[in-house]
Amino acid sequence: MLGLGTWENEDAEQCATSVATALEAGYRHVDTAQIYENEAAVGDGIARADVPREDVFLATKVWIDSLAPEDVARTTRESLDRLGVDSVDLLYVHWPARTYEPEATLSAFADLREEGLIDRIGVSNFEPTQLETALEVLDGEVFANQVELHPLLPQPELRAACHDAGVEPVAYSPLARGTVFEVDVLSEIAADHGVSEAQVSLAWLRHHGVTTIPKATSAAHVHDNFESLELTLTDEEVARIDEIERRSRRVDPDFGPWNR
Repeated sequence: MLGLGTWENEDAEQCATSVATALEAGYRHVDTAQIYENEAAVGDGIARADVPREDVFLATKVWIDSLAPEDVARTTRESLDRLGVDSVDLLYVHWPARTYEPEATLSAFADLREEGLIDRIGVSNFEPTQLETALEVLDGEVFANQVELHPLLPQPELRAACHDAGVEPVAYSPLARGTVFEVDVLSEIAADHGVSEAQVSLAWLRHHGVTTIPKATSAAHVHDNFESLELTLTDEEVARIDEIERRSRRVDPDFGPWNR
């Protein structure tokens, strides 16, 4: 239910150290992507940690310029080489944009699964319509949909679509890129529990059945986020967070499906 995100963790040594620190703290899920340009550092961090590879759930993503079938196959093999692994546990379509064609792209992902290079197929930044199409192409075999989710962008309809289809919702930017520290409701609940606003946001997402992958570079933040697993919010506290009216999408490129 909790992984380490590595978006914008571009310093190779820092990235490798944060991955190793997280795994040794108890994390077992690490998320990266081709476009992050840190797959080699992530692989280095996994190799450094005193944790068997088979215990680590490793995910990466194919970028929007490489979603034609031949590019999916080529770039995925390149990702495996950079990561220093024989396969990844989860491979995502990073966005339904540019070279993405549902039938062609997802069939290429299915071929990689048949070859044993990936264990599961995921999608990212898919709205319910795109998710429905992907499920049809793959006969329901979509493991996860990774999207921006946090108390300022709760996306209840998208969460419901995922849960109804048996697809794991995975939250990136679950701390709204630091904005959760500026929300009074979260600060009040955090003070009542003697924890950080980050822990409250992560616990709220977990309550709603969402896997989270907060980015953390320092050991302090790695451990603070992990401690959110010990925090249980009351129904009243969950309701207070649900009722926050402020909305803020932190990742909003022109090619996002909600902009089309």
